[in-house]
Amino acid sequence: MPTARDIASRMDGWLRTTEIPDYPGAINGLQVDNRADVTRIATAVDFSAYIVRETIRARAQLLLVHHGMFWGGVQPLTGVIYERLANLIANDVAVYSSHLPLDLHPELGNNVLLAKRLGLRPTEGFARYKTVDVGLAGADDIPTATLIERVRLLTTEAGGHVVAPSVASDRRTRRWAMCTGAGADSETIREAMERGIDTMIVGEGPHHTAVQARDLGIVIIYAGHYATETMGIRALGERAGSEFGIEAVFLDAPTGL
Repeated sequence: MPTARDIASRMDGWLRTTEIPDYPGAINGLQVDNRADVTRIATAVDFSAYIVRETIRARAQLLLVHHGMFWGGVQPLTGVIYERLANLIANDVAVYSSHLPLDLHPELGNNVLLAKRLGLRPTEGFARYKTVDVGLAGADDIPTATLIERVRLLTTEAGGHVVAPSVASDRRTRRWAMCTGAGADSETIREAMERGIDTMIVGEGPHHTAVQARDLGIVIIYAGHYATETMGIRALGERAGSEFGIEAVFLDAPTGL
């Protein structure tokens, strides 16, 4: 059976982990090692005490997450921080995390899988971060109300809810852009305006982005941070499981946000 290091090395290759820039707290790749061979993989959007317990309950030796262990930066190993790490080590569970490398992957990525589920055809990148485009953009011709309803159905399925403005029945989406997770900010809205984007699909964004977009005539569909980022980590687990002939299970823990 493979080790966590075997699987991590393969995933690093698929995801180009060392090539993709990311936020300092992401620390993509194998975050905690273990000794045992891996016979089952667990996947989850967020690393948490609950997910650690569920991974142990699922008898998995490797946990794959999108949001890893170190988002809060350096912290004392006390309280719940200690308990999470202690449970991992006591039960010999490894942890692997992939943030932006997973968001932008052309086959396993959150953005490409979300676009596919919504029936949209991406033709270019969007949401530039340093040297990479995290999101996607494309040209379609669809009633905006229809697109909002598609997003609503998908988001409800993932335990969340959509926030979107009311739109006229004859409004159409012809130039769209997408960035899962925290995809709405002043920079992505500015990019959308400069590129003639009329509709944005994101996970979440600050209140001011809705006001700013309205003034610019851009519709932003806030589909939920969690709901827009379940697909990539599931796909990564399934690919790794298939490659190594082991089971992968998804641990669902919706936040409603």
